[in-house]
Amino acid sequence: MRLLLWRHGQTDYNLERRFQGQSDVPLNAAGGRQALTAARHIAALHPDAIISSDLSRATATAAALARLTGLPVQHDKDLRERAGGAWEGLTDAEIRERYPGSYARWEPPGGESAAAVADRASAALERIAAAAADGSLTVVVSHGAAMGMGMARLLGLAPELRVLGPLGNCSWSVLGRRDGRWRLLAHNIEMLPEPVAVPEAGDEA
Repeated sequence: MRLLLWRHGQTDYNLERRFQGQSDVPLNAAGGRQALTAARHIAALHPDAIISSDLSRATATAAALARLTGLPVQHDKDLRERAGGAWEGLTDAEIRERYPGSYARWEPPGGESAAAVADRASAALERIAAAAADGSLTVVVSHGAAMGMGMARLLGLAPELRVLGPLGNCSWSVLGRRDGRWRLLAHNIEMLPEPVAVPEAGDEA
């Protein structure tokens, strides 16, 4: 059983380095294109199910894969992004200037703690895994912090240490579970550029 954890495509808040949290910010045009491109690669893996956060940037990303595979999209609010409290809508520079103490700890005032996000997201992933058949691949469409902290918890890492590198927009990671233990099979996969052309033998350079 494998879970493919797919981060949503780009939004204007991503582009402006604003803290989105649970604000329902839609994909921008670039994010829509990212979702379509990534969906073609993920569809080639023949997923068995698609489960998404209920925030629109995630549901729109999931919809691109649903159109290619014919699979329905199930929604789970526990896959939402970390609640950012007073930080939501602010740029990174604004947060650093207005909230230097909490910025240093990366704990948004009035938002969720890293431990709370890890608890919520990992519980959702465990629940999804429990419902999946042996040998299946379930695509989970969610958000950077929620998936990073949820993965860390499943792998026995401290979520507040942020050991795993962040997921880029429309990148994905793959978790597998065997004999009750989780393993990170791939991390932060993104679209690769077209390979360079290699001249055949006898061709001029």
